[in-house]
Amino acid sequence: MKPRINRASADIGGTFTDIVIEIDGIRASTKVLTTHQAPERAVIEGVFGLLQKQRLGLADIDIFLHGTTLATNAIIERRGARTALITTRGFRDTIEIGSESRHDQYDIFIKKPQPLVGRGLRYTVAERVAADGSTLLALDENEVEALAEKLEQAQVESIAVSLINAYANSSHEQRVREILSARLPRTYFSLSSETCPEIREYERTSTTVANAYIRPIMAGYLGRLKSELSEKGMKAPILLMTSGGGLTTVEQAADYPIRLVESGPAGGAILAAKIAQECALDKIISFDMGGTTAKICLIDHGEPLKSRSFEVDRTERFLKGSGLPVRIPVIEMVEIGAGGGSIAQVDSLGRLTVGPESASSEPGPACYGLGGRHATVTDGDFVLGRIDTRKFADGRMTLRRDLAEKALATHVGGALSLGPVEAAAAVTAIVEENMSNASRVHAAEHGKDLRQRAMVAFGGAAPMHAAQLARKLSLVSVVIPKGAGVGSAIGFLEAPMAYEVVRSRHSRLDAVNDVAITELLASMQLEAKAVVFPAARGLPIDMRVSAFLRYVGQGHELEVGIPVVSNGRIDARELKDAFDQRYSEVFGRFLPNHEIEVLTWAVTASATQPVPVADLAPIGTRESVSPSGTTNFTDMDGMTADAPIYERTELAPGVLLTGPLVVTERETNTVVPTGFTVECNSFGHLVLTNLAAQAALSA
Repeated sequence: MKPRINRASADIGGTFTDIVIEIDGIRASTKVLTTHQAPERAVIEGVFGLLQKQRLGLADIDIFLHGTTLATNAIIERRGARTALITTRGFRDTIEIGSESRHDQYDIFIKKPQPLVGRGLRYTVAERVAADGSTLLALDENEVEALAEKLEQAQVESIAVSLINAYANSSHEQRVREILSARLPRTYFSLSSETCPEIREYERTSTTVANAYIRPIMAGYLGRLKSELSEKGMKAPILLMTSGGGLTTVEQAADYPIRLVESGPAGGAILAAKIAQECALDKIISFDMGGTTAKICLIDHGEPLKSRSFEVDRTERFLKGSGLPVRIPVIEMVEIGAGGGSIAQVDSLGRLTVGPESASSEPGPACYGLGGRHATVTDGDFVLGRIDTRKFADGRMTLRRDLAEKALATHVGGALSLGPVEAAAAVTAIVEENMSNASRVHAAEHGKDLRQRAMVAFGGAAPMHAAQLARKLSLVSVVIPKGAGVGSAIGFLEAPMAYEVVRSRHSRLDAVNDVAITELLASMQLEAKAVVFPAARGLPIDMRVSAFLRYVGQGHELEVGIPVVSNGRIDARELKDAFDQRYSEVFGRFLPNHEIEVLTWAVTASATQPVPVADLAPIGTRESVSPSGTTNFTDMDGMTADAPIYERTELAPGVLLTGPLVVTERETNTVVPTGFTVECNSFGHLVLTNLAAQAALSA
């Protein structure tokens, strides 16, 4: 029998840092307030606390898994490094001109995203490479030498190098780095040919600049974390969750931190996909609501929707094109400023708004008693009786109702002539409406129907709002998984160790077996495997190859898995059939006689974490359960009454409870309002049923 692998995972959020350890197949978890000035402090505190309860130390951990929002927050808050951009002469303003599209063509006061590098720190050099990789104009190395002094005087910390068509020939970018690094040895460099070796100049440059902007911060943080954990006795490798749903090494994460921008939410989507497979749910919507944001993802047949593009720092949160584009593998989801710490206020027109501003962990919601003065969603949930204060944040925090009511009265109730309970109900109603609208828009954009889907809800705040959101979306069932309050951190334990390599090389479909393409794919497989191999620890490594194809004359591509790769050769006929099928799925038809071309190739190496969890076996049944207390609960209709509180650990299959009631556990509370039932399934997950939606479906 193979020995079990002890693992720890940490997810840094805007308000809480979630910690999970898995020792001998048994999981334990906790939440600690995020320490923004030194995020590693909360991580180490949380892991240490859990291990001490097990009488263990960091030396007993075999793998440490980590996800963080630090990369995203650094871009949004403009806290990145002082960054310069070096590009081909004539292309200095590419990142400002963009694609010349407008996210709102009728808005004469349109606000475009501001580039991360101002014009004064953008430099050009004489050189030119053609789209096929041939050199049209050799690099002027004297110009590059002359830039060194300017960059030094500008006190630049990080440099992005993005030359025209460098994806096809990286020699000029490599030479720029060689020359400048000799003069600027402590400066970080990000090359587009390494960060995003794909076509489309604006997106490639934007991605490279974003990577350069956050690289010193992330490299510093990861270096401190690794050093402090090592000093305290940990010898295990650290693996970072990527936006695409895989795990990568800390070294790769430090070099390419742009791949971490959605690392925490990606872990949640991985967990939701696993729960869907466990519960035999073919199509679901995952709902992840933490302290700062809410994330919604569509998952079909156990696979989250994925994309090759993403936007950060949108000026308009729901308008595509209003943010800075990055080309990375990412799990497709919509994220809105609707978390427990989202601030509620009445604007100049007398309208109640909630978010996207957040009280975060410092000072936090008013009820935390840590200095927060603004009314937040958590304050509203507390006043409405949705939170069992005995176990909030694993019992380490005492919530104050007087401070919550004062904040609600000051910032909401006074302006709208509402009492504390009515103001709290208004705040939660607004945030739930915001989330339901975001869900509908996200589904419509992808041509998906929500009505036949179940919801999987997790995160510290999601179980308190999931039933009301399901009611608004007419969903029949909601699944609250075990450990829902730390769902993303648990998702890290389920994620594969994976790394994707992408290269743009244009060819017609009938030329996919040219020597150049065959050699390219072979080198890509070696590169991807080299990243995964050390972390795989002897596990088998699977290789997935895909191509991005389009009809000749089109502007965008579809990704298709390559059906057969034998002796380095591709079955072009099967690849065409796969493209025709994929094109029909998206557009309803395909063009049988039109020529097809390949623009980009992708290779992913992955190794699945095999560690089973001892408590996955079906749990025993029970005929009845008694409440552990009551809460003064305000239901959706505004009626207030004492509702029972049940301990989640006491619920088992065979017990069916009818709302209103609250199920409490260490990291979250599940609210079951009137019109819903709740029961525990054989895997220990709670299943809420919307009786009205169920009746309508049966009619």
